[in-house]
Amino acid sequence: MRVEDFDYELPEELIAQEPLPDRDASRLMVLRRATQEIEHCRFYQLPEILAPGDLLVLNDTRVLPARLTGRRATGGAAEILLLHPEGESGRWRALARPFRRLRAGETLSFEGGLVATIVDKAEEGEVVVQLDAPGGWKRALQAAGQVPLPPYIRKTLKDPERYQTVYAREEGSAAAPTAGLHFTPRLLEELGRRGVETACLTLHVGLGTFRPVSAERVEQHRMHAEWYRLPPETAAAVERARARGGRVVAVGTTVCRTLETRATDDGRVEPGSGWTDLFIYPGFRFRAVDALITNFHLPKSTLIMLVSAFAGREFVLEGYRRAVESRYRFYSFGDAMLIL
Repeated sequence: MRVEDFDYELPEELIAQEPLPDRDASRLMVLRRATQEIEHCRFYQLPEILAPGDLLVLNDTRVLPARLTGRRATGGAAEILLLHPEGESGRWRALARPFRRLRAGETLSFEGGLVATIVDKAEEGEVVVQLDAPGGWKRALQAAGQVPLPPYIRKTLKDPERYQTVYAREEGSAAAPTAGLHFTPRLLEELGRRGVETACLTLHVGLGTFRPVSAERVEQHRMHAEWYRLPPETAAAVERARARGGRVVAVGTTVCRTLETRATDDGRVEPGSGWTDLFIYPGFRFRAVDALITNFHLPKSTLIMLVSAFAGREFVLEGYRRAVESRYRFYSFGDAMLIL
């Protein structure tokens, strides 16, 4: 399967540079797989589209202030992007610039007395760093770090909380699970009143989700592992939804990958935690997820491949073509798609 098969044309002006004033005012394209119909709605209409008994599964990860800009001991500029912790001691795997000039043992200095020591250099631009600060590295990181927005967003975000979901709780992501950015407390309450249950899991979004596909063939790509936790109460909620005939609706590709990582052949999900490098592309057999809420993704990305696996490549690309034609907003702060 060729990576080029997942390409599409996107005018640059359709890449959303900032969130809408109201989270749930974004547009919602509904793709119905059974009838191959496409509908245009608003996200706040979600309670009218889902059915009583359905289960929404949310990713409650919270984005770290993971981007640090500072200085090398030589005086030159340095930047690191924290990807995921290696234990609780302040040791992190990170991306670093200038990668080639950095040496093991070198220290980088940031605001508030935060220091990152290069412990080791790994492959593909990654390093292992040890964070230290006089008052503790966690407190210093909150003061020195910035929320790392994707490179295609060039406007400064006035309110960093708009790059967090309203239910973000477990800090550890290098990027937001953007499908969840459309929810508001009021919308979640309305879904509950209409009989739609919600449950949470955690997947800390890292390089694995956004790493570009450099291979020519889809099957040659390898995902970086990301840490997840699926609690027993969420596994139980999936069981209840199955028993009552409700649909399991994954809010975002991160939720989809976590549920499918823990899925058994009969559609149950087992609680647990660990690392997943599951790569979902056309031909994958879904065992746990019945419906998917997702944003519009970059061409030739692992994310559009996952969506194509769920709904069919041609149907998805037709939806994208119509989204461009109808001037939808794309990527992290853009509009959403619901696949039923």
